[in-house]
Amino acid sequence: MAKATIKDLDLKGKRVFIRVDFNVPVTNGVVSDDNRIVSVLPTINYALEKGAKVILASHRGRPKGEGFEEQYSMMPVYLWLKNKYEDNVFFSKKVIGEDVIAKTDELKEGQILLIENLRFEKGEKKSDPEFAKELRKLSDLYVNDAFGTCHRKDTSVYVLPALYDKPVAGFLIEKEIHYFETVLADPKKPYVAILGGAKVSDKIPVIENLLTRVDSILIGGAMAYTFLKAKDVEIGKSILEMDMVELAGDLMAKAEEKGVKILLPVDHVVTNKIEDGRIEITSDVSIPDGFMGVDIGPETIVNFKEELKMAETVVWNGPMGIFEIDEFSSGTIAIASAVAECGCTSIIGGGDSAAAVRKAGVFSGISHVSTGGGASMEYLAGKKLPGIEVLADK
Repeated sequence: MAKATIKDLDLKGKRVFIRVDFNVPVTNGVVSDDNRIVSVLPTINYALEKGAKVILASHRGRPKGEGFEEQYSMMPVYLWLKNKYEDNVFFSKKVIGEDVIAKTDELKEGQILLIENLRFEKGEKKSDPEFAKELRKLSDLYVNDAFGTCHRKDTSVYVLPALYDKPVAGFLIEKEIHYFETVLADPKKPYVAILGGAKVSDKIPVIENLLTRVDSILIGGAMAYTFLKAKDVEIGKSILEMDMVELAGDLMAKAEEKGVKILLPVDHVVTNKIEDGRIEITSDVSIPDGFMGVDIGPETIVNFKEELKMAETVVWNGPMGIFEIDEFSSGTIAIASAVAECGCTSIIGGGDSAAAVRKAGVFSGISHVSTGGGASMEYLAGKKLPGIEVLADK
């Protein structure tokens, strides 16, 4: 990897600021999905083993930036860490100021201080140099292991690292870069992309970038109906981005020119209303009036699975339907299982796709499940991520 990592620093006795992504769901005061925490434990544990004094900093949720909001507190994360590290982890109710500086000075080697939600301070979302200077007082060294925030220019991700001589990446970011660079620079062929979710507009840069690399693109989810509309298929009352229809047609024409196959649904699971509606499977690609598509149909599943059988590289972003509702999750689960079984290098682009893989019970069968939905999308679109660009080169 071109970027320096935590292994390139002398950590002994140093206060090490590790920007993590602990933006995790909490239910009744308890962390209900700890994947993002577990993902950075190798970096945290390495720093502790090397005698560092670790300061962990993250955002959680979308507070207003006007001070403490209990629903977004990092306290549930502290309790999770306390359960693991026992008496070696401490909590600061303040993000900046003399009190938290004193707490960092009091840390012993091998101990952790988790500070409160960075976004309780209005400067975090504003690339604020003054806020960065205050954060800089907390530590001697800087490590970023928050891949899910690297596409943003938040102060702790973009402005703060520039105040250190050698800001570096943690092991999670190193892993994320490795996998995404693999699929962008040197993917094994055949290379198949699976795209789903609601909006074509969100995926345009990704599709345009992938058209120069992949052998085929499987399109499901609500975005598929815009592509089908471009082929004059009747889509009933399915979600449609009317202003994207012409562009969808252009993208399919570009794919044909480049010899890239685009596979669209040939049948659908449909309903007349999401809750307590009539559920049917269409006999062909058309969706009748009064019905909306909510999942790919059985014939489409067969087609998609057939395409995945020969794949050597698969990248997937976006579910095949409204997978959160069990009746509309069969397509997403079937495709997740097929990806896990294909024995290929498989990369899941965070967000809903990661949740779908977890729901399908095949998480361990995937080569890499990204911790960053938005960041992975930017990477797949071929864009530079500010939070990674600012880190020191090897």
